[in-house]
Amino acid sequence: MYYLLKRVFDVLSSGIAILFLSPLLIPVIIGLKFTGEGYVFYKQERVGYKNKPFLIWKFATMLKDSANMPGGIMTTKKDPRITPMGGFLRKSKINELPQLFNIFLGRMSVVGPRPVMKVSFEAYPDEVQKVIYNVKPGLTGIGSIIFRDEEEMISEVKNNGGDPWEFYKEKIYPFKGELEIWYQSNCSFLLDLQLIFMTVWVILLPTYKLYEKWFKDLPERSF
Repeated sequence: MYYLLKRVFDVLSSGIAILFLSPLLIPVIIGLKFTGEGYVFYKQERVGYKNKPFLIWKFATMLKDSANMPGGIMTTKKDPRITPMGGFLRKSKINELPQLFNIFLGRMSVVGPRPVMKVSFEAYPDEVQKVIYNVKPGLTGIGSIIFRDEEEMISEVKNNGGDPWEFYKEKIYPFKGELEIWYQSNCSFLLDLQLIFMTVWVILLPTYKLYEKWFKDLPERSF
């Protein structure tokens, strides 16, 4: 019953959001067309439901060839590859809105583990790889909420002479795996609504850790 309700909610919420956010999407499209390199949408293959690949849609916020430039697949807070509009779109999460079409078409859900590239998926511990996408990947999720400061964290590691990719493999991905396993163990429609509310909360008040008050059994982040 939960998964049926979740799918109905995904279709209705993404459809309504596409309709009502159109006035916002159109100026963003025009702005991207006339700034940076002039391209609007960014499509990339990600690992999805049952570990099957799919194409994710976002607004373009980085240079086209950024993956082959210094920094690779990782993005830091003041990354020079970010386009003029990209910083604002990333901070406000407006760059994620084209994923509403992924949700409407059934490739994603509003709430779930964030879909990652294959190279990032392979950095998860084996036991996490086996289960993390037993649910559809999401526009938001507990991992996204806890790691709202991910770009700042990676910038700090890099500025201190550390290896950001090793930090991902040793710290971030194992803990994100723990968080998503926690989500699957506790998933319910009520929890999904709480995570949607909390996503808006951390965008507006990023330093206030509301999740610590609401979810007492959540794995504790130590870094």
